[in-house]
Amino acid sequence: MNETERFFDAVRFLTIVPTPPTTAAPQPDWLARSLKYFPLVGIGIGTGSAIVLLLAGQIWGPFVAALLAIVAGAVITAALHEDGLADTVDAFGGGWTVERRLEIMKDSRIGTYGTLALVFGVALRIAALTQLPLWAGAFALVASHAAARATPGFIINAMSYTGDTTAMKVNYAEMPLRAAEIWFALITVAIALLPLAFISVASVLSGALLGAALAAALARWSRRLIGGYTGDVLGAIEQVFEVGFLLGVAAIIR
Repeated sequence: MNETERFFDAVRFLTIVPTPPTTAAPQPDWLARSLKYFPLVGIGIGTGSAIVLLLAGQIWGPFVAALLAIVAGAVITAALHEDGLADTVDAFGGGWTVERRLEIMKDSRIGTYGTLALVFGVALRIAALTQLPLWAGAFALVASHAAARATPGFIINAMSYTGDTTAMKVNYAEMPLRAAEIWFALITVAIALLPLAFISVASVLSGALLGAALAAALARWSRRLIGGYTGDVLGAIEQVFEVGFLLGVAAIIR
């Protein structure tokens, strides 16, 4: 499988954006090999959200613009990561055993904990964006979407999959990222951070540190409660990184 197809695998997995049809049979390591392109796809998602923010900001106030930008990101991704956040928080908040937590994660229904997590996650991102000048908010969206989508690779390398492999929503073989793939993802994230860094290097550092801290805390919580990660946990970690990044940026720039 060539690199173009691996990039399209990342696009298909993360978004609803149409891609060229493929006749190639999926390889067991298709997800691991496409993970390096997640931040690049994140740049595209963030750019779409940023365009909505800039256009809406010329018509309505900062709150409506921020709300529509967050909605745009959820539409482009079919709320993939938001679904993971809701399922994870429901499971961790409502399950008393590892088995029960994993069972709750597989339930398509959303409970009280998951609903609150979604509301707070969306509200905090909107609140952070409204604190930023329009262009700074646009650059922050691109940076946050790219950087947040680098987190799954690090989690997969550091932890083991602990869910029911027969009930996986997406079939793939659990394999770590190679060193070259990690560097490709990191360089992509660095490129995504550059426009925001021209406004404030301190905001980039603040956002990255707070996002990483929240992502690491959730990863440790997942290891303690279920012994590893699941696909839903990866989505939840992406979401909390986005929230932390935008809050960290807003704390400096506002």
